[in-house]
Amino acid sequence: MNPLLYLESRKDKNSKLLYNLKNVGSYCIPNCFYREKLENKLSVLKNYNESVISDRLNYYNRLEEPYCCNDEFIKLKDFTLSKKYRPHTYFWDTYQYTRYFNPENKIAFAFGDVTYVPEFPKIVKSRPIAGDNQNSILLKLDKVRHFIFVNDHRTFESKQNLLIGRGGIYQQHRVQFYEKYFHHPLCNLGHVGHKEVHPEWRAELLPISRHLNYKFILCLEGNDVASNLKWVMSSNSIAVMPKPKYETWFMEGKLKGNYHYIEIKDDYSDLEEKLKYYIEHTEESLEIINNAHKFVDEFRNPDKEDLIALLVLKKYFELQKE
Repeated sequence: MNPLLYLESRKDKNSKLLYNLKNVGSYCIPNCFYREKLENKLSVLKNYNESVISDRLNYYNRLEEPYCCNDEFIKLKDFTLSKKYRPHTYFWDTYQYTRYFNPENKIAFAFGDVTYVPEFPKIVKSRPIAGDNQNSILLKLDKVRHFIFVNDHRTFESKQNLLIGRGGIYQQHRVQFYEKYFHHPLCNLGHVGHKEVHPEWRAELLPISRHLNYKFILCLEGNDVASNLKWVMSSNSIAVMPKPKYETWFMEGKLKGNYHYIEIKDDYSDLEEKLKYYIEHTEESLEIINNAHKFVDEFRNPDKEDLIALLVLKKYFELQKE
């Protein structure tokens, strides 16, 4: 990779080193210090619209009835940093909140890209949008990678009338998109994964800042959600994708096609039609960008995010029974 592009791409992302140093430092603080602060942390609820907080709480944690713990649950006092709980980013993002609660409380989790609904209530990063997903309790996991927002100073009108797409092209649905549109004049696409895979589509990794030169940015789901969707929706470009099938803390299931993003068919057959339409109808494009910004704004307050995460776990623990 071009060294200059690599350095530029690092500037666009959260620092994994600082993230780990911060978490290791806080891990040395006894948990009793955090447990004493739980009531104070929850008391800030009065500072926010309680209806909005309640809606998000019950969206992430849809449990309504008490449930029993089984052998897969562990006590919080046994949830400690170890090789057992990997990836460590998931551990840190869970532990950040579990340490506020009684160490005798129990927890079960499924770390990684989860595309199924567990048989019993588990903490997850992602879940299917469709169907009964109440056993999938969402927390803001792997946020150092997924929760990136940008300050885009370019206007939509000044950007190129093209769709930019960069990603690892492994899943069949991504392959199908590239087969259809890799050579299309309205697209600038490239595979940036392993060199041995699809060398015919190989391209250099582009920093986020270079993506922002384009009016439209491809946001195809991968193993679960499209990891670039959050920063794209915070920009003055527009996300282009089919209706999402999976969701995370970002509540992708609440997004509306052609309102928060440009929705294309699952078989991608209407891509050219949609791109040409929104190139010609600038006012409608600007409305989508404005709606996307309003959606993203809900996630920008760290104190509110912490409060909701604690409430999600509080509800999770209170519904447990022996």
